[in-house]
Amino acid sequence: MNTSKHKMTNQFAKDVHEGLSAPQKFLSSRYFYDATGDKIFQQIMAMPEYYLTKCEFEIFNQQKDQILSAINPGSKFNLVELGAGDGYKTKILLEHFLKQEANFEYFPVDISGDVLKTLKTDLNDRFPKLKVTNLNYEYFEALERLNELDDSPKVILFLGSNIGNFTPERAQSFFEKLNKVMRPGDKLLSGIDLKKDPHTILEAYNDPTGITRSFNLNLLKRMNRELGANFVIEDWDHFPTYDPFTGECRSYLMSCKKQDVSIEATGHTYSFRDSEPVHMEISRKYRLDEIEDLASKTGFEVSQHFTDSRDYFVDSLWNKV
Repeated sequence: MNTSKHKMTNQFAKDVHEGLSAPQKFLSSRYFYDATGDKIFQQIMAMPEYYLTKCEFEIFNQQKDQILSAINPGSKFNLVELGAGDGYKTKILLEHFLKQEANFEYFPVDISGDVLKTLKTDLNDRFPKLKVTNLNYEYFEALERLNELDDSPKVILFLGSNIGNFTPERAQSFFEKLNKVMRPGDKLLSGIDLKKDPHTILEAYNDPTGITRSFNLNLLKRMNRELGANFVIEDWDHFPTYDPFTGECRSYLMSCKKQDVSIEATGHTYSFRDSEPVHMEISRKYRLDEIEDLASKTGFEVSQHFTDSRDYFVDSLWNKV
């Protein structure tokens, strides 16, 4: 077995055992994204109910001039994207910045080397003049290495409401750590989903065609395939909730009956009660004043909010204080 894949599988098994041994069972959402999960998530982004990607796409399309004006220091800067993925939305900004002859280099950050290679090849084909340097590291290590390479001001992109996957405590800790590896003059542009009609939010995570359900259940199929588990997929269902007070949308897999599941890779059997939930993911929504409070607590000040036409989503620009 490939060494890196072997390490990943060991970590996968370790994380699954930790989650399924907990008093309140959980599975890490980081394992949603295998080849099948990636394809299903592309379908989710295309759903009429899933507004998040469309809103951020609209913001970048309609406010790219204002965004460039707000972030451009008037000299060379480094555009650093945390969790770059396929760069779907970012390409709007890259194309516009190049047309406006902004003096910048692009540094996509991702833990997947394959994803970065694919992105760089695509960008080289589409934008031959764009300088692209892949950073195949965890976020904070990538930023520390970039600090050693180049003194230019950084504009860090953290898009797609990724911060919504963190609890409030983890969100504060993340931004505090990010602040420490940033330098005076650096900026941060975060995509954050806003609180809105609870029905609108819940439909985005529980579509009538069952695509979101299949996305969650795919993790059980992956565990069967990669960890030697014996989950019977038909014995599980998808259940989302939304709390308008906390802004937390949570998704669970529910055991449809009392059952035991064995997993070869962990060497354990796990018992589930009838209707027992397994927590899969959190997606937290914010108000603008909550975003400003989070920025203030973590060493930033809000420079500008860029919202879509319905005020569903914001790309919030922060300066390091």
